[in-house]
Amino acid sequence: MERAASDHIEAFDTREQATVAVRVAKADALADNARPEWQKAAANGVTSPEELLRILELDPRLPTLDYERCRKFPLRVPRGFVARMHRGDPHDPLFLQIWPAAAEAREVPGFTADAVGELGQRQPGGVIRKYYGRALVIVTGACAVNCRYCFRRHFPYGESMADNHDWQATLDVIASDETISEVILSGGDPLSLPDAKLAALAAGLDVIPHVRRLRVHSRIPVVLPERVDDGLLGWLGTGHAQRIMVLHVNHAHEIDDSLASACKRMHDAGVMLLNQSVLLRGVNDSVAALRALSERLCDIGVVPYYLHMLDRVQGAAHFEVSEARAKGLMRELVTLLPGYLMPRLVRELPGEPAKTRVTWSD
Repeated sequence: MERAASDHIEAFDTREQATVAVRVAKADALADNARPEWQKAAANGVTSPEELLRILELDPRLPTLDYERCRKFPLRVPRGFVARMHRGDPHDPLFLQIWPAAAEAREVPGFTADAVGELGQRQPGGVIRKYYGRALVIVTGACAVNCRYCFRRHFPYGESMADNHDWQATLDVIASDETISEVILSGGDPLSLPDAKLAALAAGLDVIPHVRRLRVHSRIPVVLPERVDDGLLGWLGTGHAQRIMVLHVNHAHEIDDSLASACKRMHDAGVMLLNQSVLLRGVNDSVAALRALSERLCDIGVVPYYLHMLDRVQGAAHFEVSEARAKGLMRELVTLLPGYLMPRLVRELPGEPAKTRVTWSD
């Protein structure tokens, strides 16, 4: 023990420097202990393709993007979400959503960096105005998981985000337009931010009389359910504007007891829970998968709201399901589910004043 301590001290020029280093190390440890559990779990996520393959007992020769391409949109996934994947199965529907497949490198006509035409609709304060009465706010570029089909995977967050130090520019834009009755927090993932920052924004919005609803779009409760803690519910469960949480679940295997518990806590706090999913080839493009998803969402108190056709973002073409196939799935699904469990099949087209319904009934 004494020898180890001596060796440690000799690495510094003086004993005083060694003492300072020990104090800094202790301070760092205390700071880490003070962080919420969800922040620790997010920081400890898997970011190495090699490590992910080891955990899942998959062939390390599985094709992936080259290092430089992967660095531009890296692998990132919480370990709790990895634990829901099936070992030894390269076709696991959760694995496919986060694996940086070599197919992303293909250039496919019609797939662009700005898939839904947001770049021309940006306003100060990170605000994007696409639909009447609603303002979308890009509050962060951070996510706990990098979904490979993400329509904002090329988005210039550095020049398009709200300033979360005081939110004033964002609040000024929203307060100045009385047609805005609903504010949507997006990103990245808004729940990547600390609760103190989100609570400040929510409080600022709550004093704007014409803001009646505050909607949060987040995948974090799905991949990191521990995020739904007392700190989150402290601001999400209170306030003038009605709170709505729109989750992003694509497959029934994503729903476990931890997500069910998180949803119950939000529901008990008075939060409306909706889900939007994306129709993804090889992931959920079967009647069985879509039926199981709607039924499991119902089990945990979440309404299946939207089923999106894939946004045609560069790098995601291998996930696309044809419109004919999508319509066929819906025609079969409606015979197996009650109407309230049928999601609306939609696509987002640049410049349109609302999401476009994809009609599938005869």
